[in-house]
Amino acid sequence: MKKIWIGLVALLLTLGATAVFQNHLPFLSGPRSETEKPIEDSLLIEPQKEVFLYGINVTGLNIIEGTVSKNQTLATILTPFNVPYQIIDEIAKKSKEVFDVRWIAVNKKFTVITPPDSEKAQFFIYEPNPAEYVVFNLDSLNIYKAEKPAEIRKREIGGRIETSLYNAMVDKGISPELIDEFADLYGWSVDFQSLQKGDIYKVAFEEKVVEGTVVSVSNIQLAYFEHKGQALHAIPFEQNGQISFFDQNGNSFKKAFLRDPLKYTRISSRYNLNRFHPVQKRYKAHLGTDYAAPTGTEIRSVGDGTVVEAKYTSANGNYVKIKHNGTYTTQYLHMSKIGKGIKAGTRVRQGQVIGYVGSTGLATGPHLCFRFWKNGKQEDWMKEKIPPSEPISKENLVAFNAKRDEALVLLANISPDGDGRLLASNPSFDAKGSE
Repeated sequence: MKKIWIGLVALLLTLGATAVFQNHLPFLSGPRSETEKPIEDSLLIEPQKEVFLYGINVTGLNIIEGTVSKNQTLATILTPFNVPYQIIDEIAKKSKEVFDVRWIAVNKKFTVITPPDSEKAQFFIYEPNPAEYVVFNLDSLNIYKAEKPAEIRKREIGGRIETSLYNAMVDKGISPELIDEFADLYGWSVDFQSLQKGDIYKVAFEEKVVEGTVVSVSNIQLAYFEHKGQALHAIPFEQNGQISFFDQNGNSFKKAFLRDPLKYTRISSRYNLNRFHPVQKRYKAHLGTDYAAPTGTEIRSVGDGTVVEAKYTSANGNYVKIKHNGTYTTQYLHMSKIGKGIKAGTRVRQGQVIGYVGSTGLATGPHLCFRFWKNGKQEDWMKEKIPPSEPISKENLVAFNAKRDEALVLLANISPDGDGRLLASNPSFDAKGSE
């Protein structure tokens, strides 16, 4: 019992002393305002918030941003930041597989990161385009390329033809890349060299946005073209594990060959058995189709096949000849240069770049002369009817019809006379048959 009473007395004495100390504390520290935080709260220090840039933790580091000046190189950029030339030379050699520093261009943005207690660069970041950046870790000599965070938005635009498809689409802000994709899609269905004023196009597509800027457009979701009163709907649908475009009747838009060996361009001379040759100054058969285009324009193989010739002759200049199968062969003349790795025996795929437009051989200006053989005889490419891929199969017909009906409604709502609209908040059209 004594031990219990002694314990209680000790506890009461302790509580009393604490009360006395707390009562006298205001006199020791001065009066405390109503807004003043308790002593224990003032001892808490809020941790510094971490900051990331280009995926790098730059908390407390120095950030220096700039743009490449005329004739500036990696060495002239980094030397003022105390980076030894030996290190600069080493990373220049090491980076070739990721990004060749010889391609550093004027007006491109770069960023240098240094420690807080040193002016020696720790990181160098270069932006070759608005969507990508290359990180050079100057300590570890690690080099890698990455993409900036991007938003994929869906847009729809319609318009009417006044002079050409290209002009009509550019006027609505559509990029040349999307025009090429649209022209390839309809290449076998529409003769873009004989469009009529008033023809209508509609297209729903995706655009990639980085930091508020549209950096690319691609991936046509739906398309429509009305030519000479004939409506052609292009509806994507997955069949046999591959997404292809079909018309409203379930027939495939895809062919064994692309319509044109160049991305959307102008035909300057057609197949003609009695054409006046501009160089030889005499009438002779012109057994090809001439595509006018600037020097250096990429030339594409119209189909899968094997290169049988890739060389130079005085008449053809630099040229490539491709055998596609036992029926079809194509030839591409007057190249400024033949594509890298293109030689006899090389397998090529549809759309692969095999060379570049030029004026070598008997040519008065830069163009591509494209020749086409069927069963060993040269034919008029523009009149050739290439068989399409298989149509919608019977087992997929119900699913396709449901998707087609949805697509027809969406396309009908696209006005050819407006500026288009953003569809970011709308359900996307899914070629696989689900939203």
